Amino acid sequence: MVNVTADSNKPQEKTVNMSPWAIARRKFFRNKLAMISSFFLLAIMIVSFLAPYITTQDISRVNIGQMSLEPGGEHILGTDKAGRDVFTRLLYGGRISLVVGISCTALVILFGTLVGSIAGYYGGNIDTMLMRFTDFVLTFPFLVFVIVLNTILFGIVDGLWVLIAAISLLSWGGVARIVRSKILAEKENEYILAAISIGCKPSAVIIKHLLPNVLSTIIVQATILFATLIVAESALGFLGIGVPQSIPSWGNMLTASQEADVLRNKPWIWMPPAIILTVTILSINFIGEGLKDALNPKSFR
Repeated sequence: MVNVTADSNKPQEKTVNMSPWAIARRKFFRNKLAMISSFFLLAIMIVSFLAPYITTQDISRVNIGQMSLEPGGEHILGTDKAGRDVFTRLLYGGRISLVVGISCTALVILFGTLVGSIAGYYGGNIDTMLMRFTDFVLTFPFLVFVIVLNTILFGIVDGLWVLIAAISLLSWGGVARIVRSKILAEKENEYILAAISIGCKPSAVIIKHLLPNVLSTIIVQATILFATLIVAESALGFLGIGVPQSIPSWGNMLTASQEADVLRNKPWIWMPPAIILTVTILSINFIGEGLKDALNPKSFR
């Protein structure tokens, strides 16, 4: 009985001797759904960004003689109502949707973390002022802002960067609130009080001591935001107020489904972007769930 107990404790002892990040990495790698989703998302990114080397079809040239062709032959996914190859536009559209998602996520996490850290660390009037500004951002009408910004900057700035700026400026409020709450809880710990008492600068306390302890929360929040912002870009593209129609994205490819004839009789025009968008969002969500479980020390899944 003694030998059995000792043997059963060996894996536990091995886990105890590992660092928290090593334990999290091990738990994530053992999550089959999260790993499959990671490989799928990586494959989508590679194929999308290597689109110029995979296909030579023109993404914008209208070809009247090849309008609404069914899948087969030269066009494996058929053509749209303008005679453009659906497969080619799907690859290039993935580049745009992923660039918007990645860029907006990076900007939102950066600005939200900055505001939340300053508000949580200093408190008082600074906290009140920053949180009231955050409340204003959270309640600001998103669609109105995007439409107005597109109208003002049309022809002056590339429409893609206008969209990235508009989405990022109105999406950081939730991250700021989450980071602030975590900073408020962490700054009461003894190691933070000790760092302050020996004269550490506020920036050093935030960067070296506070943020590393809330990094796991930020990482999980980033995966959730990545999926949400891709959906936001696709929704704006579907409504015709996102990326310019001359630039293919998964969202504006779905615009064709607004026509009854295309929706009923020409599914090859709208189904590929709908399917790839759905599966990509599911993959990102599964990765986020895997990271949440891996970074949670109380989770044993």
